[in-house]
Amino acid sequence: MTFWAPQVLVGFAVLGICAGCLSGLLGIGGGVILVPLFLWCFHLVGVHPDVLVHCAFATSLAIIIPTSISNTLGHNAQGHVDFHQVVFLAVGSALGALVGAWGASMLSGPILRVLFGVMQLTVAAKLVFGGMSPSEKTLIDRPISLLVVGGISGAFSAFFGIGGGVIAVPLMVLFLSFPIHLAVGNSSALIVVSSLTGTLAYIYNGWQISHLPHGAVGFVVLPVVLLVLPFSLIGSRIGVRLAGAFSHAKLVKVFAVLLVVVAIRIMSTAL
Repeated sequence: MTFWAPQVLVGFAVLGICAGCLSGLLGIGGGVILVPLFLWCFHLVGVHPDVLVHCAFATSLAIIIPTSISNTLGHNAQGHVDFHQVVFLAVGSALGALVGAWGASMLSGPILRVLFGVMQLTVAAKLVFGGMSPSEKTLIDRPISLLVVGGISGAFSAFFGIGGGVIAVPLMVLFLSFPIHLAVGNSSALIVVSSLTGTLAYIYNGWQISHLPHGAVGFVVLPVVLLVLPFSLIGSRIGVRLAGAFSHAKLVKVFAVLLVVVAIRIMSTAL
């Protein structure tokens, strides 16, 4: 089977649009949908098990770059991006992404799957039980706080190939007291930096690895990037429009449910 098989192309179209939509809606990059899609797809087409998970993470990050640029422009038009804050978040994210991509390249596929799931369940629990009411607190935007949040999200972004938003958004809401719409907008801008840095790191770390699929540059599978990206961009524009219609509480609930569902699915494939 190849990437051009009908069932693979249908999966690319449907889940690519879903990933883009969730990316625009929640500022998460879309990797929580793209990574499971690529794990399924790469298995079907016979990608070697030793590089399958790493290729899935890296290819997801490569698609997230242009998608997050589109999302940032949309959220900025609605006044939900503070570029002064994003600069400090981005510096921390770039440094964290280098560490995360290096760490992921040192671990096996099954271990990465389990860690991915545990990370998402932890974040979901924090969203539900951590008290998401930033309006009662003073917004914290000190440079050092922004650098730390950016660094943590960047490390998770590159380590799990998810864009970093599943960490950046709750951290900004829970610990910096940002309204979720501002957190989503800033996260979209932050993901541009973290996904670009993480993608370059995966290309470098996978440059001389054997068993890579045809068309791969490092761990990034370029044919898949070209096939999925148009659908992801379409979905991202839909998601940005939907974000403005959701309240803070509703966005938090959607975010938490998404993380739990995907975490269970990913962890089950590692057992």
